[in-house]
Order: sequence, then structure tokens, then C-alpha cells
Amino acid sequence: MPRLTKIYTRTGDNGTTGLGDGGRVDKDDARIEAMGDLDELNACLGLLLCVELPETLREQLVSIQHVLFDLGGELSMPDIPARVPESYVQQLEQALDEMNASLPSLQEFILPGGSEAAARCHLARTVCRRAERQVFSLGKQADINPVCLRYLNRLSDLLFVAARFINQQAGQQDVCWQPGRLQRQQ
Repeated sequence: MPRLTKIYTRTGDNGTTGLGDGGRVDKDDARIEAMGDLDELNACLGLLLCVELPETLREQLVSIQHVLFDLGGELSMPDIPARVPESYVQQLEQALDEMNASLPSLQEFILPGGSEAAARCHLARTVCRRAERQVFSLGKQADINPVCLRYLNRLSDLLFVAARFINQQAGQQDVCWQPGRLQRQQ
């Protein structure tokens, strides 16, 4: 019978949590906030991966999940060498350009929606933007790899284009913002 390892340590009961380098910080420390938003983003991508997606996008999203773990590792162990190189940003840009090339040019603001998969992708995009803001805030207090900010910025762009691409592939229309819609309905 395999020996069970306990998941709880009780060391965080006092409001602190451990970093990967052995240090301890408050659970509301800017570093933990940023790591938490990256974790939430990764969970949103996992939820997106539970629905039907174009296979090339699915493969990209799984790779992105791994990069987000690398990025979280960088934040968890501040003194380790950077794990997220500039080439990761370039890979996002290439994927973004390829998807965007097949889409009609954008003439209006897009609301989250269309297909369920596109709506999940938009949710991931908004969490990515929050993670980017938190990493930026952390960067005001501590040294961070500047590539992380570029990666998150590009990733939110990719998720926006991916939502449109998902709708296109599913035969769904993007949901366009209609300014003053409620006023016209009254």
C-alpha cells in the first residue's frame, strides 16, 4: 500500500507562505499576489482546454501552461536565473500573426462571447491582464525578469485573437459592442 503524503503543513496558518527558495512572506505579499494570478490564469487555460478547440491552438495553450509555471517558478525563487527567454515572446508573436492573418480586420469593439470556447478564452485574457498588472506592481518593489511582462502582454493579445479565431473556426460571429444599445431599446 502506497504511503500517503499529507498535503497540509500548517506552516501557513499564521498568514505566511513559503517561497521556492525557502523564504517566507505574507500571503498578501505582491509576489504571492502575482503568483496567484498566474495560477488563476493557468486554471482558466485548463478550463478552456476542456472544450473543443482547433488542434494547433490546443497545443499552443498546453505549451503556454508550462511557460506560466516557469514564470511562477521565477517569481517563487527570486535569485534563480531567468526561465522565460525572449524567444517565448517571439513564439507568441508568430502564433498571434498566423491566427490574425485568417481573421477579418477588426472594425468594432468585441464583447466576450460567441461560442463557449471563445468566452472562456476571453475570461483567460482578462485574468492574464490582471496577472500582468500584478507582475508590473511586483517589479516596482523587486527585480523581475522584464521578459515576463512582455510575455504576459503578448499572451493577452494572443488570447484576444484566439477568441476571435475560435469563433471563426466554429462558424460563430464575434459579439460586437453596440454603443447606447439599452437607450435604443427603450
